[in-house]
Amino acid sequence: MSRLATLLGQRLRRDWLQLTLWIAGTMALALAGLSGAASTYGTEQERTALLATVMANPVILLFRGLPSGPGEQAFIVFLLMPFLVMMAAFMSTFLAVRHTRGDEEAGRLELVAATTAGRTVPSVATIAHGVLANLVLGVLVAAAFLSGGSPAEGSWLAGFTAACGGLTYLGVALLSAQLMRTSRGANSLAVWVLVVTYFIAGIGNAVGTPSDDLTHMESSWLTWLSPFGWAENTRAFDENLWWPAFLCLGAFIVLAGAALALQTVRDLDASIIPERQGRAAARATLSTPTALVTRLAAGSTVGWMAGAFFAGALSTSLGSVVNEIGADNPAVADVLKALSAEADLEQAVIVVFFTMVGLLAACAGVQTVARARQEEAHGTAEPVLATPVQRVRWLADFVVVGFIAIVLTCAAAVAGAWAGAASLDNGAALTGDAFVAAWGQVIAASVFLVLTALVFTIAPRWTIPLGWTLVTAAIVFGLFGPLLGLPEWVANLSPFSVAPVPSGSEVDVRGMWWLVLTVGVGAAASLVLMRRRELAPAG
Repeated sequence: MSRLATLLGQRLRRDWLQLTLWIAGTMALALAGLSGAASTYGTEQERTALLATVMANPVILLFRGLPSGPGEQAFIVFLLMPFLVMMAAFMSTFLAVRHTRGDEEAGRLELVAATTAGRTVPSVATIAHGVLANLVLGVLVAAAFLSGGSPAEGSWLAGFTAACGGLTYLGVALLSAQLMRTSRGANSLAVWVLVVTYFIAGIGNAVGTPSDDLTHMESSWLTWLSPFGWAENTRAFDENLWWPAFLCLGAFIVLAGAALALQTVRDLDASIIPERQGRAAARATLSTPTALVTRLAAGSTVGWMAGAFFAGALSTSLGSVVNEIGADNPAVADVLKALSAEADLEQAVIVVFFTMVGLLAACAGVQTVARARQEEAHGTAEPVLATPVQRVRWLADFVVVGFIAIVLTCAAAVAGAWAGAASLDNGAALTGDAFVAAWGQVIAASVFLVLTALVFTIAPRWTIPLGWTLVTAAIVFGLFGPLLGLPEWVANLSPFSVAPVPSGSEVDVRGMWWLVLTVGVGAAASLVLMRRRELAPAG
């Protein structure tokens, strides 16, 4: 017991700041949703109208929860529950991989395994660590609802559901760490499972059966294949069903048990899925440090481009549909215009989807620069820097390749928009609007690229957690701020909110010059500071 307590304490000391940010951010999202929805959809008539619109266009359900009536709290859960679960899921995923495959990759697990703790106790400590983090998150989410005067049973169910959703993906990440050889591979597998299950639940809701009064939706069978679907079917503040949340809990127990079982049958530093064997000698095209960085970033960039192409295709193909709905329902028109600087509805849809494209592009850029930190921490940067390659040149390669990844991600979205608009009468105009929106998101996403590079030069150990935290905060403020009724100045703290957008036949440049200035200063400062620091494998 003392060994378990010691390892659990070590994990808490190591993660206290990251967990504080994740949990506080999730609680803040719940609080913002309560106040925002109350001010934006204050009457039952407004909420009923919006739910009827959602039923009329099920595609919107891809990006929202499961409608469970026009009651104020049930409506807020419809808006927020998938994102509360998503925040808990991301927190749990990174926590699990960091303390399992990450420690094994860095050699720390081997040192601990050489003590009386062995190999099993550290994994049990990681599971206890994740359970504790999700327990705190669930209690604070419930407290957020209770602080707004919400009924107690629904509040506790909402918190319990968010915590159980997080635990499910804690189990997914524990299993991924056994399957994959590297922490990067384990994180990628777990995140892909998260994204796929999120869309399975959304599609399952979209093809469900609406009630006669268009305020409730009965999920299709597809939703029951996803933990997001289980969480949404608890219907907090409406039917208050607890048993779907226990499906999440059961999945966590099965997945965590499978991870512990697999750990006992594999060697340390091995994986269930073997690594692909590389060439004995590199191609001539890998003879430069820039080519090496490009090779390292290529796989992840292709993944972000695929997602961007899909979002771009939806941005133009759905525009005409939403335009018809918005003409019949002012509530939808108001929401879309608030998200798009008062552009017309088709342009508004493009702006909303390309804000998500900007998010994907920012992830591509941050992941590329974060790879520099991984190379440094794993010791593989040292052989490169032992050659005539200078430190500034080495970091500049990651920044340049990261910028190219951002451009390619946005370009893939424009290609998707062109494909989606090919059969429309005004397809050329929509594609032009998509190009303008993509150009603006390139600038916004580049802000996260250079800020992550700047953190890398000042506080290397914080490169990965702080880089992703900045992106997450920008999502909450920029993508959901107007929908949640946050003040305009708060929403404008996100670069995504002030990126240039099409407005009629003109371009609203908004905060373009501030963004360009930030990118220029951030890039220059990171390169200058890189000249002054040594390699810091341990941070």
